[in-house]
Amino acid sequence: MTAALIGFALVLLLVLLRMPIVFAMGLVGTFGYIFERGGGLTDGRGATAAMSMVGRTVLDTAQNYGLSVVPLFILMGLFVNKGGLSRELYAVSNAFLGHFRGGLAMATVVACGGFAAICGSSLATAATMSKVAMPEMRRYGYADGLSTASIAAGGTLGILIPPSVILVIYGLLTETSIGKLFIAGIVPGLLGVVFYLFAVRWTVWRNPAAGPAGERHGWADRLRALRAVWAVLLLFFLVIGGLYGLLDVAPLHLTFSPTEAAGMGAMGAFLIALFRGNLSVRDTLEALRETAFTSAGLFAVLIGAHIFSNFVNLAGLPEDLVGLVTANAISPMMVMALILLVYILLGMVFESLSMLLLTVPIFFPLVQSLGFDAVWFGIIVVVVTEISLITPPVGLNVFTLKGVVGDVSTATIFRGVTPFWMFDILRLALLVALPALVLYLPDQMG
Repeated sequence: MTAALIGFALVLLLVLLRMPIVFAMGLVGTFGYIFERGGGLTDGRGATAAMSMVGRTVLDTAQNYGLSVVPLFILMGLFVNKGGLSRELYAVSNAFLGHFRGGLAMATVVACGGFAAICGSSLATAATMSKVAMPEMRRYGYADGLSTASIAAGGTLGILIPPSVILVIYGLLTETSIGKLFIAGIVPGLLGVVFYLFAVRWTVWRNPAAGPAGERHGWADRLRALRAVWAVLLLFFLVIGGLYGLLDVAPLHLTFSPTEAAGMGAMGAFLIALFRGNLSVRDTLEALRETAFTSAGLFAVLIGAHIFSNFVNLAGLPEDLVGLVTANAISPMMVMALILLVYILLGMVFESLSMLLLTVPIFFPLVQSLGFDAVWFGIIVVVVTEISLITPPVGLNVFTLKGVVGDVSTATIFRGVTPFWMFDILRLALLVALPALVLYLPDQMG
């Protein structure tokens, strides 16, 4: 345990010194593996074993068929963005909610949830919706704090509502069913939307001037807006319906694996954007290039995490943690509370994916030994990760939004987003206290 904890501390130190997380985990994992195998740097046995482990890890990750879902879902999200579907989602949300006090902010949250369902990326959701919703909220005199907070918080839904890249990676790390993780994220994701609506109402109750009411739309306008989002509904039903057998009826009889569902989603998003006339050759090449760069970065971080995980497992940290908990008769819920506290603290300095890859190999064996469900733990981890996206000092969604908006200070966004992450804490407590909220739908899958 001592060697593994020293390695964990070294990774934290290197990250704080601005070393990329992939190199921090890879270097510490490699040298830690050398010393654990014996001989140190002067004996070739440890070094040979470590190099063999690194080469095997790189090869296994590159050849992992399950990871093919990652670039496909990323490409799907980029094509959705190019197709202009975010504007239609915002328009229909605004038509139904815009006339309430704080209604435009609530419409932004709902639109973010819908966009997340076909995008799967929090950063992409926040960056895209800021261009759509921010000008409209400013036109109606919304406070910058509420406007930016609703976008930043709504963007966090992108890593929970399926399809979700981070759920895919968790599933691959822990050998948990990706299909069950996806369907388990639906209820917590919808709860996230509802709790964020409460956060908006709380903000405008305390300061009515922060979110004045917009214009009321008639039912004709609402129905017209609903008709405009047929493409979004069709794409979501294609991906989710094929994944869960909803399309396995005559004459279709279509069922998809996660990779096939991602491929169908990417092709569907491409065709929708193409038929809408919003996709040029240059846009297509740019989407492919961005998919390649983003996927390469994710794969590199995943390789670094596997290397560090191999060192941690060789050092025996997971087994030692289980022994420590058993010897001291610590209750499972107390252990879970401590794990969640660690995640919240790490979220203040780590971005979401790095935090997931660094901690899951350590905590997952302990969680399994205590009898917690792997699907439930995955959703809980993602919800905690969502909180880290909008909490200071890192708050990756906040800094993404700051880069897009520009003229709103980071402090203003963090102040505005405070009620949102406080409601997130309440949602987290609810999901921990009532696991059935997460597990009911996966249990119905059989």
